[in-house]
Amino acid sequence: MSDDGPDQPQAGRFEGREHRYPLRVFFEDTDLSGVVYHANYLRYMERARSDMLRVAGIDQRAVHEAGEGAYAVADLAIRYRAPARLDDALLVVSRIHAVRAASVVIHQTVRRGSLVLTEAEVTAALVAPSGRPKRQPAGWTDIYQRLIWQGTNS
Repeated sequence: MSDDGPDQPQAGRFEGREHRYPLRVFFEDTDLSGVVYHANYLRYMERARSDMLRVAGIDQRAVHEAGEGAYAVADLAIRYRAPARLDDALLVVSRIHAVRAASVVIHQTVRRGSLVLTEAEVTAALVAPSGRPKRQPAGWTDIYQRLIWQGTNS
């Protein structure tokens, strides 16, 4: 499944039950005031979630290509605390907080060093091609159960 090699994009990694995804702010990420445009934090978090699932062994692509469905964001709460700027090195930290039959709740923070810039609670639901919620594969819920965060929200 993995195509990781010397010419592949750098992936995030798990440290315990916490997924860490590094990234850098590019000029295209910023607005006229020189800070990261608010919607780009959602993109950073989406990349980190997708990478987290891939690294954990959840093959979203295979399920999608088999016509069985895909994840969709069902709920999102986000708080912006401080701005990121051009060329900042950021880290998106993702933690599984809950698993349900058709969804998973993920807490994510975007950090610059130890400073939390943005935090969000995202519920991703598996939906069938019809758009209706669909039970996640048992293997996926098993993976999520092993990754549920036991610590604090910081």
